[in-house]
Amino acid sequence: MRNIKVLRIFYAINFLGGDKVRVFEIWAAALPVLLKGLELTIELTTLAVLFGCIIGLFVALGKMSRMLLLKIPSIIYVEFFRGSPLLVQIFLVYFGLPQLVGHPLDPFWSSVAVLSLNSGAYCAEIFRAGIQSIERGQMEAARSLGMSHTQAMRYVILPQAFKRVIPPLGNEFIAMMKDTSLVSVIGLVELARSGQLIISTTYTAIEIWFLVAIFYIVMTVLISEFFVNRMERRLKVGDRS
Repeated sequence: MRNIKVLRIFYAINFLGGDKVRVFEIWAAALPVLLKGLELTIELTTLAVLFGCIIGLFVALGKMSRMLLLKIPSIIYVEFFRGSPLLVQIFLVYFGLPQLVGHPLDPFWSSVAVLSLNSGAYCAEIFRAGIQSIERGQMEAARSLGMSHTQAMRYVILPQAFKRVIPPLGNEFIAMMKDTSLVSVIGLVELARSGQLIISTTYTAIEIWFLVAIFYIVMTVLISEFFVNRMERRLKVGDRS
């Protein structure tokens, strides 16, 4: 259904006169398709980073654990997803897993799974660095007050570490937003793929890619300024109170 709507808009763009139409007319005609792609990009990015943060936190704790049963799998996980290209991981999951489970996978949820696992590896290192940046005396002080190791992590270490990892998590969000363009190889029409499809029918490459770039830049600025920086300022104010 979504593809039919996209095709109708492509035909509308061609009806306007192809490469003879002016830039603003091209942009106006392409806008609905690009906004649809942007919606999918935001959806994929949000889910991937959200699940990636959850995975990353547990992997970071596993990597710092003294139990080899937790430590070794965590190290292997991080090294695999950081050391191999995201495109290869997408192919492995989308084309490789169906051969093992016996039925095809949904492209959207396959993409969410791969992007989350990839993001989880980077988030794990971000959380590990944040936790290890907290002074050792904080844990010792919490334990001396009678807290268990879990309670000390939950009430003392993690809240402080979370404040320190906000900037790198913001960078991870931005990087993941741009990496979502790779899922177009398995048929998802996200922002970059939307632009590519429009260009293939209108031959207006410069105008459309310029508009796509503007979309990415605007999203990056919004994330940096109105999410990461604002949260940092709010947490600093909380520290003073």
